[in-house]
Amino acid sequence: MILDCAIIGGGPAGLSAALVLGRARRKVILFDNEQPRNAVTHKSHGFITRDGVTPREFRDLAHQDISKYPSVQIKKFKIVEVKRENSSVFKLITHEGKSYLSKKIIIATGLKESLPNVDGIKDYYGKSIFSCPYCDGWELREQPLVLISENKNAFHMAKLIYQWSKDLVVCTNGNKIISEAEAQLLKRKGISIKEERILKLSGSDGKLEKVVFEDGTEMNRSGGFITTELEQPNDLANSLGCEVNKNGRIIVDALGRSSVEGVYAAGDVSVVGPSQLIISAAQGTCAAMGVNSDLTMEEFK
Repeated sequence: MILDCAIIGGGPAGLSAALVLGRARRKVILFDNEQPRNAVTHKSHGFITRDGVTPREFRDLAHQDISKYPSVQIKKFKIVEVKRENSSVFKLITHEGKSYLSKKIIIATGLKESLPNVDGIKDYYGKSIFSCPYCDGWELREQPLVLISENKNAFHMAKLIYQWSKDLVVCTNGNKIISEAEAQLLKRKGISIKEERILKLSGSDGKLEKVVFEDGTEMNRSGGFITTELEQPNDLANSLGCEVNKNGRIIVDALGRSSVEGVYAAGDVSVVGPSQLIISAAQGTCAAMGVNSDLTMEEFK
């Protein structure tokens, strides 16, 4: 059997694409290796009618919706290779060596993130330290917060966080990443900057209490944010020849089409929009519409 579309990635983008294509009566398999980037998050916010939903609950509800459409399957396989079988068909190979054929591909694998190099930071990430103020700023509003950043996004992120809390300290963990002009602007707003290296974070049960520095000083904080480094989680886009931007994200049009005919992308893996659950889901819908429209046009050639 040749699939109409193979969707690689079972996050909000892939799930949304599967739902739309199922409703369009397309033969689809969604491949999900069940390693979502938001697995550490206790609750997801900003998705209308689903504000506060847990990632697991969101996936379970999505699977229930998709199960109504018999032309869609969900398989818990990791795709390790995609290549052209011929001009109109792709071959997908799983980590177990099984192969599938599909006319179209949607890459919705999300991104892989690297956290700042701070001892114990993983114990707090997703519990009292987060990466997106739009997702978690409300829960931390008016609290004493820390922004831990080792890259140039620190200045922009600090300005965003200020909307939720004016009690903010920016920690660069020994890095000189904020210019003098930027530092002066932040200080005028009452935002402190500490460039000393962080020794460790202190707290219990994922709840941050203190930031401890190598110079022996300590700072009481009840939560905060970090800037992360993001990259493609695999080499699928490069192996297919998809054009990417300087940050490594796949360049797509409004309907998710990449620079390679038959290959589409949606969600964080693509260049469109910031990392938000609702935005990723919307991009999945757009990519599915692109796939269905292109398949339809090809049938009428």
